[in-house]
Amino acid sequence: KEALKVWEDMNEAGIPADIYTYNALISACEKGDQWKEALKVLDHMKAVGVPGDDHTNKVLIRASKKYGAHQWQNVKEVQERMMRQMNKL
Repeated sequence: KEALKVWEDMNEAGIPADIYTYNALISACEKGDQWKEALKVLDHMKAVGVPGDDHTNKVLIRASKKYGAHQWQNVKEVQERMMRQMNKL
């Protein structure tokens, strides 16, 4: 939750996040059992045009293992969206 608070403060101050910031946030959410928050961060990445990278995929895969098969569909959908977005750049 602390990482999400810092990110909110950055947004309010108009400081844009980069891929490293987003990856750190997603990783913190995964480690803190905040899967839904991680998906929100991914959606925000997409909205502002920051493509995911290999590290983003690794975190998603790690999270899918941690949270089980019921989350796999969400992970797969996010990865597919990221790949489509990366192909557009």
